[in-house]
Amino acid sequence: MMLLGLEKPTEGKVFLFGKELGADPLAIKKKIGVVLEHQYLYEEMTAWEYLNFFAQLYEVENPGPRISELLERVQLLSRKDDLVRGYSRGMRQKLSVVRAFLHDPELLILDEPVSALDPRGIKEVRDLIIQQQARGRTFFISSHILSEIEKTCNRVGIINRGVLLAEDEMDSLKAKVQKELELTVELESAEEEIEDAVRQLPFIKTLQAAENKLLITVDTEQDRRPQISKAIAAAGGVILSMQAKELSLEDAFVTITENNLSLLTEEADK
Repeated sequence: MMLLGLEKPTEGKVFLFGKELGADPLAIKKKIGVVLEHQYLYEEMTAWEYLNFFAQLYEVENPGPRISELLERVQLLSRKDDLVRGYSRGMRQKLSVVRAFLHDPELLILDEPVSALDPRGIKEVRDLIIQQQARGRTFFISSHILSEIEKTCNRVGIINRGVLLAEDEMDSLKAKVQKELELTVELESAEEEIEDAVRQLPFIKTLQAAENKLLITVDTEQDRRPQISKAIAAAGGVILSMQAKELSLEDAFVTITENNLSLLTEEADK
């Protein structure tokens, strides 16, 4: 809200695009696209009229092709002449996303951008985001759908009860939380000699044999897979596959928030 000028900071200043937010607010806001969780739409307009209205506000040159392209991307072009009041919740959400992308902003602030969308709609919006990221656009996304955050963002911040507990690159954050790694090793045949050879490795925490598979837990200090592969080969085993169960962002979120674990504090102490 502070970046949009809707809330004033309790102290300090807000800078966007190298300028203080209050210096030239209209010029700065033209570079921003916003999707709020709860949208207010002009229901007496058609989708085309609604988008054309905002295109004029943002001074988009020759907006017709741009509007058509975006509506086509979210499967709304055939409904462009329908009144917005007749749109479903999912269609309204798509229209709000199109409006935010319409003037090709440099920064997009999206609050629950895939709310109320079916799987196809979620993919359509995700593809739009990824396409614009490739063009150098920056996204701030607030969402409880962490699987989508994992697919679209490279840096994440986790807030619990108003406190920022963690902020880091996606992989780095998960690595800080994950202290053990589960590996499933599928063998041509699981012989007792192979199991014993792996069990003797000093970094093995747990090992279970299930048919021709070894279920192994190791520490995360370094990649242990090469050492496990060598031990199995030395014992005469043949590896068909080795899969690691990586921590999801959802798992990391639960761990951090349930334990009120501040990774920012850990960084400060180093």
